[in-house]
Amino acid sequence: MIIKTAIFQGSSTNVTQKPKLKAPEYAFIGRSNVGKSSLINMLCGRKDLAKTSSMPGKTILVNHFLINGKWYLVDLPGYGFAKASKKAQAALKAMIEDYVSHSEELAMLFILLDSRHGLMEIDRNFITAVSEAGIPFAVILTKCDKLSKTALEQNTASLRTALDSIRPDIAVLPTSSDKRIGKDTVLDMIDEDLKQHINTK
Repeated sequence: MIIKTAIFQGSSTNVTQKPKLKAPEYAFIGRSNVGKSSLINMLCGRKDLAKTSSMPGKTILVNHFLINGKWYLVDLPGYGFAKASKKAQAALKAMIEDYVSHSEELAMLFILLDSRHGLMEIDRNFITAVSEAGIPFAVILTKCDKLSKTALEQNTASLRTALDSIRPDIAVLPTSSDKRIGKDTVLDMIDEDLKQHINTK
């Protein structure tokens, strides 16, 4: 798939405020500072589509981008931002749960994990909840260029073992925004899923 157009359609705090045009949604989420905005910009071939920052917690709303006039790329707030107040953390948690649980157009959720770290408890809890809810999802490993080939293989193997304890068939996609690694793999997965949505209509 080639992304020719990526147009910001609006921000929301709950599903009732989503864009009126209904289309399949492919949402991206992960811990704060996992590299989500950089990945979205890489996928879309843009430098400033999703706002990047060295300060975690930049995304505080659900942002919809209409891709090629056919589907939405959804940028969700990061979870686990420890520096936010308890009230702010609760608001973000409610916003994420509202979207993930109630968006009828959600086709797939991409959960981002930093390839340099193991599966943290907050990630395990989130992935387990998504799996138990029956929501289609895949795991994206970010910042894979920051590791040696051997270290990346070891970390990936360890992560797969941890994920297998949740569910044995979770797809794991290695990426690097800086090196543009994994772009085609992620977009091809979305493209194949879109074809299934079209065929089932």
